[in-house]
Amino acid sequence: MNRYMLRAKLHRATVTEADLHYEGSCGIDENLMDAADMREFEKIELYNINNGERFSTYIIKAPRGSGAISLNGAAARKAHVGDLLIICTYAPMTEDEARDHKPKVVLLDERNGIKEIRKF
Repeated sequence: MNRYMLRAKLHRATVTEADLHYEGSCGIDENLMDAADMREFEKIELYNINNGERFSTYIIKAPRGSGAISLNGAAARKAHVGDLLIICTYAPMTEDEARDHKPKVVLLDERNGIKEIRKF
């Protein structure tokens, strides 16, 4: 049996853009993707701290160093510019893998700069 464990999280990411008419996805600054070990086209779960919305989409790269967190297509209806998000990835793990697994958590400041990287 596998367990689905938190693999990585961007905590308190600020939405910088919402474009209803763009092809769906979530643009994430490449520096933030690297820090959290997230990949383009990877499925993500998003939790809006401001309004409680919970939704999923996939990642596309936003320009490195831009601080961009953009919601596109249908996802743009789930948050407004300035809203705070928790962005997570999960991975299936065996019981043995899950026992020793430590997720990577990237804490962000109000401009989506990296404040701290935690590996529990």
